[in-house]
Amino acid sequence: MSKNYYVTTPIYYVNDVPHLGHAYTTLAADVLARHKQLKGYSVFLLTGTDEHGQKVEKAANAAGETPLELADRVVKRFQSLWDKLNISYSDFIRTTQERHKKGVLEFFSRVMAQGDIYLGEYEDWYCTPCETFWTETQLIDFKCPDCNRPTEKLKEESYFFRMSKYQEALLAHIEANPEFIQPKSRRNEIISFVKEGLRDISVSRTSFTWGIPVPGNPRHVIYVWFDALTNYITALGYPNESENMTSFWPADVHLIGKDILRFHAVYWSTFLMAAGLPLPRKVFAHGWWTVEGQKMSKSLQNVVEPNMLIDRYGVDAVRYFLMREVPFGLDGDFSHSAMIHRINSDLANDLGNLLNRSTAMVNKYFGGILPAPEELSELDQAYRAKTEALPGQVDACLDDLAFSKALQAIWEVISAGNKYIDETAPWSLAKDPALHGRLATVMYCILESQRIVFHLLSPFMPETAVKGLGYLGWQEPIRESGLAWGGLQADTKIIKAEALFPRIDEKGEV
Repeated sequence: MSKNYYVTTPIYYVNDVPHLGHAYTTLAADVLARHKQLKGYSVFLLTGTDEHGQKVEKAANAAGETPLELADRVVKRFQSLWDKLNISYSDFIRTTQERHKKGVLEFFSRVMAQGDIYLGEYEDWYCTPCETFWTETQLIDFKCPDCNRPTEKLKEESYFFRMSKYQEALLAHIEANPEFIQPKSRRNEIISFVKEGLRDISVSRTSFTWGIPVPGNPRHVIYVWFDALTNYITALGYPNESENMTSFWPADVHLIGKDILRFHAVYWSTFLMAAGLPLPRKVFAHGWWTVEGQKMSKSLQNVVEPNMLIDRYGVDAVRYFLMREVPFGLDGDFSHSAMIHRINSDLANDLGNLLNRSTAMVNKYFGGILPAPEELSELDQAYRAKTEALPGQVDACLDDLAFSKALQAIWEVISAGNKYIDETAPWSLAKDPALHGRLATVMYCILESQRIVFHLLSPFMPETAVKGLGYLGWQEPIRESGLAWGGLQADTKIIKAEALFPRIDEKGEV
């Protein structure tokens, strides 16, 4: 039976500049996708851009271009960053694509035919940046409770979705599926929100034109969230019963920032219920990044630009830092000093030093040819057992989206490798020809453990994994069979490794 895995990022607004938060979500999705591929799964990773709505229309008018011209220009920012960050996405969906529009129209029509969309009149306080209506009691000093910007009172004819009808069904689903909304604190937040009472929501607009027209009433455009959320199925071919749709829906996990949890856990879930489609298996809302203890903002000029980070530190160092520094789900703080510390301590001292010293010793003592091991001692067996337990530990951590814990487990084996060298003292063994076999066994164990480590690091740091395995003489593809002990063959040519990650001084200079 084939194993399928579908992971998504949010689709990002085209009038945003890609920032650390966008990179964080997309990188997490990429790590999950690569790990599942390593484990033999057929994987679909979806990302893309949200290109409709009043914000885009206003920005385009201000720039003297059409909304589509703005979208075509700005979408390249995201696509080029994902290439630079080494994101292995399966598809990049744009909400202006015909395949998406066709799916949204069918989805809207099916929910309407079900009797769950009706025409009425809407009057409430609207926040343009958030594309959200609020009741007066929800406002804080007549400002949006999410972004703290001014709202305006709007009254217009609107189509409504009967979200109230699905309140009890959604609660029952959340309570029957504890893993559906994660982490737990966010799950409790959504349960509380739903129990307060779901009201019907407006799903169309007449105050602007940049969007998908409502079927049969083109004066209305479909509300941007109803349009945008549907991307998760239109990218799979919906409404057609395509191979991707049957293989990958429901999604295994929607990865999102905590600010859009309500739209995914409540709005999207009830839309799907109305359309008769299964709900995603998991919605995981991660935290936000601050910079040096302060919220990222243009006014403070402290927005961390991912391209700049990659240019300064290298792509795999950035990937490692973002996945290692903060438990996924909690808020995190970025600082250059923390980044430099991770590079020097974890990547240069631990990972790089272990590879460098061990490949140097094989070259010094065995002419760069990997020797065959003899019988393993108790110390060797313990080191081997620790290495062999690692794939299962990493697997369990990533199933829980505990990226930092997975890396912590990998680093415990790396640290065990450095300790193993100190305890076995190959430089002493090399002085006694009678201990040549013992030295061969030690060298084999230390390199074989690293081979497995680099396999498990490949989802996090793909370029580094390939480079490290190259020094170890490993020419095979990175796949699940490579996680078993004994993959390295005697007589393999071992290359003396150069520094994987040069140390950086505290001023940030290499």
